[in-house]
Amino acid sequence: MSTVPTLDSIDLLEDTWAHAVPHEQFALLRREDPVHWHELPDGEGFFAVTRHADIVALSRDPELWSVQRGSFFIRDQTPEALESLGLTLVGMDPPRHTRYRRLVSTAFAPRMVAKLLDDIERRAALLADSVEPGADVDFVERLAARLPLQVICEMIGVPAADEDRIFDWSNRMVGFQDPDFRTSEEDGQTAAAEIYLYCDELAAARVKDPRHDVMSALVHGEVDGERLSTHEINMFFVTLCVAGNETTRNLLAGTLRTLIEHPDALAELRAGIDDDALWTSATEEFLRWNGSIHNFRRTATRDTEIRGVPIRAGQKAVLFYTSANRDEDVFTDPGTLDLRRTPNDHLTFGGGGPHFCLGANLARSQIKALIRALVRRYPRIEPAGEARRMRSDFINGVKYLPVRFS
Repeated sequence: MSTVPTLDSIDLLEDTWAHAVPHEQFALLRREDPVHWHELPDGEGFFAVTRHADIVALSRDPELWSVQRGSFFIRDQTPEALESLGLTLVGMDPPRHTRYRRLVSTAFAPRMVAKLLDDIERRAALLADSVEPGADVDFVERLAARLPLQVICEMIGVPAADEDRIFDWSNRMVGFQDPDFRTSEEDGQTAAAEIYLYCDELAAARVKDPRHDVMSALVHGEVDGERLSTHEINMFFVTLCVAGNETTRNLLAGTLRTLIEHPDALAELRAGIDDDALWTSATEEFLRWNGSIHNFRRTATRDTEIRGVPIRAGQKAVLFYTSANRDEDVFTDPGTLDLRRTPNDHLTFGGGGPHFCLGANLARSQIKALIRALVRRYPRIEPAGEARRMRSDFINGVKYLPVRFS
């Protein structure tokens, strides 16, 4: 039985998310304190920004609200870590971000994703067919992890035989707050070193033998007349592998868990299996319901304010997309899953501006393809045990989801 939250009891750190999404806390904050000062036990606190309109406004003003100055994580980083994060697309500010994003944006454009659609649906069908009817499976490892991993590896140029290595490295690098993923303090750093070495080998191969993949675009592309450094290519590679794999995996797992918890919605999808309009609107509602990233941090570049709350230069504002997606000012009856909801201005892919998710259309295509393939094949989809959430104040992950398809 949950305790009714008070402003003094607000806790939006990793232990809270390990148990459940704190929707009651967010509802209280949106209502009473939408720019809430949140202490940190191990560093300087932050302002939790929880209203849709504020998150959109901050996202679209990168000159005032910098990513690069303090990174996108809640906690402050070491100077070395901050330097490396500043070489990732998500860790850069414009205009540098704009120039680097241009190197890979073509591969993720809607027309390019449309060309991949047949392949995504083929892979989704094969995965759905691979499940033995009546058997208990961990949906996360067996299905949700596989499709995005296969798709992003092929786009980047990683051979299919190496997909499991990317899967392992990704888990160890992003699961640093969860004991199930990180076996020691040094393990995340070890995984990073291993994936960088692998990236170097793949890049060297593409220098000699360029192909129509993202890695070839990185090693042969130029920014301001210069080729990318080895470290820049490493950071690009890691960002694409992790963001293109981990986030969609969690969206898929969250979607299936939602359908198990809402049998009426599952029945509606089954009845409308060939209704493309329903599946399109349902996918957007699953995205609103189950964002894969809780938040992104911004750092003020000068003294400012949000809703009259003064913010000093250098202080952090953490944008909670999960809260924005239930904002009563934007969504009618936001606590109800409505597969035909329209419009659906969710912020699962960010609040707009330069950092809007590069892989948004790719994620949409994979959710629709895999969930539809499973609903089409299996009359019954039911839980086979207790789901387990990831302990993370950044990633909204379901790390274990036992399911029975029959």
